[in-house]
Amino acid sequence: MRITIPDERKLVHEMNMPIRWGDMDAYGHVNNTVYFRYMDRVRCEWITSLGYEVAPGRESMLMSTGFCNFYQQLAVPGELILQTSIGAVGRTSLDVYTSMALTTTPDVEAAIGGATMMWVDLTSNKSAPWPEHVLQQLP
Repeated sequence: MRITIPDERKLVHEMNMPIRWGDMDAYGHVNNTVYFRYMDRVRCEWITSLGYEVAPGRESMLMSTGFCNFYQQLAVPGELILQTSIGAVGRTSLDVYTSMALTTTPDVEAAIGGATMMWVDLTSNKSAPWPEHVLQQLP
């Protein structure tokens, strides 16, 4: 099953990341679980670029769901372009997407995944409406 990616997304962050030897498995390609690590890394980079810590004290942006559509195998040597974009912003949640492509073929998606992020009050462990200071950071 493939998850449908909406066309309406806004690019908010981009970074390059090398594929490491340790990312590969016994089959000689990047293990599918590592794609989720790549997405987590770029998502954390985006959150910190907004001026927030990934795990502040009483409130935070946390992932509630995640997925990945795999289109091609990746292997060493290689370097990825990871692009973070956002979709719909709800009252307490936000859809975040990460597309992955090799720097040698930047127009060919190797994978695209996503996550629903929620603003959470960590003292009650419940979702909360986005604070105005967060909404102001979103395009």
